[in-house]
Amino acid sequence: MIRPVRYWWVNQNATYLHEVRGGYLWSPKRNSNDRRNPFYEFMREVLPGDLIFLFSDTLIKAIGVARSNAYEAPKPLEFGEVGAYWNKIGWHVDVSFIPLKHVIRPSEQMSALRPLLPSKYSPLRANGHELQAIYLTELSEELATALVNLIGREARDILDGLWLSDVVHPSAAVGLVQWEEHEIAQVSKDKSLSETDRQAVVLARRGQGLFKQNVMKRERWCRLTRVDCPEHLRASHCKPWRDANNEERLSGENGLLLTPDADHLFDRGFISFDDGGDVLVSPVAHVESLVRMDLAPAGFKNVGDFTWGQRQFLAFHRDKVLLKTQFTPKKAPKAAARNI
Repeated sequence: MIRPVRYWWVNQNATYLHEVRGGYLWSPKRNSNDRRNPFYEFMREVLPGDLIFLFSDTLIKAIGVARSNAYEAPKPLEFGEVGAYWNKIGWHVDVSFIPLKHVIRPSEQMSALRPLLPSKYSPLRANGHELQAIYLTELSEELATALVNLIGREARDILDGLWLSDVVHPSAAVGLVQWEEHEIAQVSKDKSLSETDRQAVVLARRGQGLFKQNVMKRERWCRLTRVDCPEHLRASHCKPWRDANNEERLSGENGLLLTPDADHLFDRGFISFDDGGDVLVSPVAHVESLVRMDLAPAGFKNVGDFTWGQRQFLAFHRDKVLLKTQFTPKKAPKAAARNI
């Protein structure tokens, strides 16, 4: 499938070395006061193959190529504070970074860059100084092209390699896996639960056991495919197992029956449902892959009513899990189109 690349700018300082060496971007989901932050929400819009300019210490020091969509993951341990901050869950994007030999200082190039800065969500002030409140923001084709020209052949070679690269490698979602392993370990050590309850909570992660039984009291088949053989269905959490408490992990109101492919799409935020039963497809979902799974968005029909309890859990899914576009995307460059 051919799609245009999008360009992004990241302001990094203390976390620059951690993210470059680790091959990722990480941001909180919201501000400390729980309000939405557009520069964290932009993480949910990044697509595999997008180009990222890394700005740190007044310089553009590296260029990165996104290798995954955003997924939930704990705050990286290497960011500083002592101990595992498993309650600090944010957005993680896998990135292949290429440190630049020829770095540029944008503040020395503002005669060329200033006219191209956006009026909203600009990565820089008019004098070329960093806007500290900004983490990730999108760049126009014109501004990205100007940066590439200022960096020179090194940046152009990276772009040529990007267009010629075979396939963007899928994410292993390592941070997400580690988080869930930590949660399973916590359940296993929870002395307030009986052995039977501990096993039920752990089995619920895989959509099996008591949780599936509870969901099947409310659901009869896969909401998307109408498959009704229990052996081919998983009980999918609306509020993910990793985010839920033990009661929510076993609640039948917190589940839908889905086939494995649909379960994967739902769990990773590529699809969701509104309260009226319409299917919501994330704008960052890879439609060609959905078609190959026989889950073409064009074929989705209304999946029916939900209970009051299911609607509460689906509201969490739409707000905290669904990958979505919050803002109007800028026009992407025609010359940058490539196969992914």
